[in-house]
Amino acid sequence: MATKPPTGDPVQDSPQVTPPKQAAAGLPAIGHTLRIAHQQMGVARTARTLLKVNQKDGFDCPGCAWPEGDKRHTAEFCENGAKAVAEEATLRRVTPAFFAAHPLSDLATRSGYWLGQQGRITEPMLLERGATPGDDDRYVPVSWEKAFEVIAEELTALDSPDEALFYTSGRTSNEAAFLFQLFAREFGTNNLPDCSNMCHESSGSALTETIGIGKGSVSLEDLHRADLIIVAGQNPGTNHPRMLSALEKAKTAGARIISVNPLPEAGTERFKNPQTPIGMFRGTALTDLFLQIRIGGDQALFRLLNKLVIETGGATDETFIREHTHGYEDLAAAAEDADWDETLTATGLTRPEIEQALAMILASERTIVCWAMGLTQHKHSVATIREVVNLLLLRGNIGRPGAGVCPVRGHSNVQGDRTMGIFERPAPAFLDALDREFGITSPRGHGFDVVRSIQALRDGRAKVLFAMGGNFVGATPDTEVTEAAIRRAALTVHVSTKLNRSHAVTGRRALILPTLGRTDKDVQQSGKQFVTVEDSMGMVHASRGNLAPASPHLLSEPAIVARMARAVLGPASATPWEEFERDYASIRERISRVVPGFEDFNAKVARPGGFQLPHAPRDERRFPTKTGKANFTAAPVEYPRVPAGRLLLQTLRSHDQYNTTIYGLDDRYRGITGGRRVVMVNPADAAELGLADGSYTDLVSEWKDGVERRAPGFRVVHYPTARGCAAAYYPETNVLVPLDSTADVSNTPASKSVVVRFEPA
Repeated sequence: MATKPPTGDPVQDSPQVTPPKQAAAGLPAIGHTLRIAHQQMGVARTARTLLKVNQKDGFDCPGCAWPEGDKRHTAEFCENGAKAVAEEATLRRVTPAFFAAHPLSDLATRSGYWLGQQGRITEPMLLERGATPGDDDRYVPVSWEKAFEVIAEELTALDSPDEALFYTSGRTSNEAAFLFQLFAREFGTNNLPDCSNMCHESSGSALTETIGIGKGSVSLEDLHRADLIIVAGQNPGTNHPRMLSALEKAKTAGARIISVNPLPEAGTERFKNPQTPIGMFRGTALTDLFLQIRIGGDQALFRLLNKLVIETGGATDETFIREHTHGYEDLAAAAEDADWDETLTATGLTRPEIEQALAMILASERTIVCWAMGLTQHKHSVATIREVVNLLLLRGNIGRPGAGVCPVRGHSNVQGDRTMGIFERPAPAFLDALDREFGITSPRGHGFDVVRSIQALRDGRAKVLFAMGGNFVGATPDTEVTEAAIRRAALTVHVSTKLNRSHAVTGRRALILPTLGRTDKDVQQSGKQFVTVEDSMGMVHASRGNLAPASPHLLSEPAIVARMARAVLGPASATPWEEFERDYASIRERISRVVPGFEDFNAKVARPGGFQLPHAPRDERRFPTKTGKANFTAAPVEYPRVPAGRLLLQTLRSHDQYNTTIYGLDDRYRGITGGRRVVMVNPADAAELGLADGSYTDLVSEWKDGVERRAPGFRVVHYPTARGCAAAYYPETNVLVPLDSTADVSNTPASKSVVVRFEPA
């Protein structure tokens, strides 16, 4: 039997620290993972569930968006994926009795870890402040009919549809996402913020401008065929563990790997593959060159590399540049000004290190650059990613097998949600197709992204927040500002499987709508249903749960959207919402007529493993940009300047974490156990600042608005970060990220470049 959830909140401010370790993804990780799974699910349920993860006849892991190859392992999941599945398929339950025992004032004091450990929510719950004197601090059970009635009351009472915000988490299926954006636009708004706004929005902005499509251009097979893979601003061992297997396969085939990161990461130093006996015990050294770059110095590095490539005779692909690109002269002129001394200052690297990287680039005919949040969450992130594209274009490395751009998405189906129309700035062609198909008139004005949604709530310009999954409060920046803004709302609604911090920070009225998870069977009037997802490399495939739902009171996400639409839009809507709830194939049929690449959707997704979406730059070397070609760019080089006595902080995940879900209080790869309020500081910087290893400090961020943002009580850990740089976990440090500190163009929070000072705790 599964163990009961914790009854108290564990102390999290006394972590134990041991020296950083190499990756231990072999037997210790397997044993640790199975213990957690057994605690949540029991032994029999663990076996029945984990063997269906990421299988062609199973369900897509609710964790990351890393793709699967055509040939699957029996255990096609990573350690954190198994934990994600275990927490969704848990036998623990959050019933109305739980809410009766835990008022909102109590939930607000609990950690995210404790909340997540309580189990699956079983019934719709409603909180109404001031409704009953003395008892307005508790969620109470309500019927689904009452829940949709409350939503309809609040939405129809708005002065404008633009006072409503419809947020989407990456775990939402294609079918639910399509219905969600259709409802929002039929209601009358493009306010469709999503988790992409906080992660890879910078990637989409840069890639759309430069190559014409905001997605990666490589497949899993391309990674296996590459000569050189550059992993920049990404920690695969912690955040995308199954990627390590792909890197290992590429390495075995002769690829070389450059890691560009302010922190050494055990997973990319030596990977112990639990899928093979030899790999489990011996491991593979993945990184050939580790460039320990200062936070935010990546644009300067790639600009200098581009200068050196241009200056090296015969190093550029002149035919590709002439036939397929635009703007080369502007880049060449800007690159000529790249300065060695300034680059070394910006990056903290040495000249021999950069020259070694150049030699590896010049020796490679097929180069892939992979990146994640380390590149996307800075003020100059879009310019940085454009510079990465410049490097690939110079060598003709887009539209060539084994080469291209690889932004690694962190959340299952976050890419699919955007494909389905979850975007506050939709393309006119998409809206035209939607309107033709459904006979509606979609709004054309741009809506609010995440940051602008918080600002609108803060300023009283938005009054309803409906969140389809996720943990809006835990994921967003400037925690105190965000929570105060949300408390001004008339209604907050969260479609959820488990509790998180967002359920404890509410508007005047608040609803929790419990939904089916990926592991659950979904049976509607027409029979058993499946949903679809898109992975990080544009593969679309089916996902079928195999477990009995956690409660008979759960609805699927498509059903929730369809019933809400009927309650809000009423008989005036000609959209067949009942049919969509009854049979998801009817949703896919409509998608096939609206979204390019999904023609004959139902037939394509019936194939085992699904199908790959078209990608013009990859498939045809055709670039659907304004110029009709791939665009070189030449933005001025930027990098953070940090005053004396301060460090540049990046927020990141621990190993026992996925997004804002905390699976445990350990960070095994970094040698930290039993706590999360730690700040990692280079020993030399710590000596200069008087920060003893194990001492406690408050982190205070400094930004141009002069507002003091403080995260108290962090233990100092001497760790080999890049000089001048520090690191700490989110969401604990989200409080330090100013709401208005965002990336140019993409408006993504600049969570990787926060200037902080240290004060005694």
